[in-house]
Amino acid sequence: MALSSFTTPSGFLLPSIHSAPPFFTEQPNPRTQAQFTAQWTRLILTYARHRKLFMLRVEDAEVAGGDWDEILRNERINRRILPSHLSSLLDTMVASEQAAFEPPKQSRAAIIYWRTPEEWADALHAWAVATGQLNTILTFYEIADPPVPSPLSGIPIPLLRRAVTFLVKSNRAQIISVADGEGVRLFAAK
Repeated sequence: MALSSFTTPSGFLLPSIHSAPPFFTEQPNPRTQAQFTAQWTRLILTYARHRKLFMLRVEDAEVAGGDWDEILRNERINRRILPSHLSSLLDTMVASEQAAFEPPKQSRAAIIYWRTPEEWADALHAWAVATGQLNTILTFYEIADPPVPSPLSGIPIPLLRRAVTFLVKSNRAQIISVADGEGVRLFAAK
């Protein structure tokens, strides 16, 4: 079978390497494995951005029909990534700061950084400026689940916290205690 790219039902273009059976198994040759790991990482990040997915769990390798099924399986060649291989990929992504285990102190689920926390901080600040939210106290929930969809809709609270931390360090935000948890006040850039 010739390697070929393929467009998934969600409109994502899979690279041709996705049709190579060895791509779905850990390789004994370290150089080959390093190349495949880099390609898997790029594939996971671009797919997460395409589908606006934030969480990847080792169990997703076993769930048929799940959010990640289009890339973790290739029914055309009867292959799927094994949970142990996906776990290894997540470890590598966390080590290179392209993901973070969530909750911390476990290694079965991770937030995928298809945007870095710094990029999310800039997106949050730009959203606050565009919507007139500067100097307004907003709960993390209001930002992550706004009444009008925004670029921040669905962002996990731990990732939002990391983004806010960058804004606090640059004097563009302040964390505020509110009745139902934490909030943030965003300031104009200085």
